[in-house]
Amino acid sequence: MINKELANKLKIFVDFDGTISFLDVGEAIFHEFGNQDKVNKIIKKLLADEISAKQCWISLCESIKKINTNSLNYFIDQLEIDPAFHDFIDFCNKNNIDFFVLSDGFDYYIERIFQRENFHKVKVYSNKLIISSENKLIPSFPFLDENCTSSANCKKNHIIANSSDDDYTIYIGDGNSDKYTVEYCDFIFAKDGLLKYCETNGITYFPFNDFKDVIVKLQNMLSKKRLKKRYQAELKRKEAYMQE
Repeated sequence: MINKELANKLKIFVDFDGTISFLDVGEAIFHEFGNQDKVNKIIKKLLADEISAKQCWISLCESIKKINTNSLNYFIDQLEIDPAFHDFIDFCNKNNIDFFVLSDGFDYYIERIFQRENFHKVKVYSNKLIISSENKLIPSFPFLDENCTSSANCKKNHIIANSSDDDYTIYIGDGNSDKYTVEYCDFIFAKDGLLKYCETNGITYFPFNDFKDVIVKLQNMLSKKRLKKRYQAELKRKEAYMQE
């Protein structure tokens, strides 16, 4: 039995690359169309915190001198997502749970993939990407916060803007752009790099392989009368709310 009152207080935030999609789509594009050595060096600098996410994306876009739009679209269309994400959306809609996709990737491929999968009315915050008349990749960062160096789209700010003291915040992710974001969330579903980050920094989390695992855990959580917020996350959010 789902506790409907509790479900209405959940705010779920979901990473895209490597979480909804099987591969990191942004990284895959640059490996496919860019210079492998350059791409690897740029990503290595990001993971070592030597450059910001914004600098990383600009450098990666510059590493591709020209791109063929048809080839790019065809490549994107071959990339798969976790099929259980369909079930996750249905679960959230059925139980009136608010969820948001927060991506440090680009709207160009997220919108194309979501259109292919018939995902409508999903709220997405991401970076922007256009292809110029000279066939160059032009990135822009409408949600940039210079204090959020690991993500050019500051995910923490979206969490603060879309939740309140009464809500229970949940984050689902896998990688580098998520690592500081989870400090503001009560419940964390983590895999791969994010899982290692949580373990290293003593942040409690639920491991998951796919959205089937997430749904099962959410059902279990919502069978309870109440949930307990993560104290450190609550303090972080209150500090951020006061700064708004």
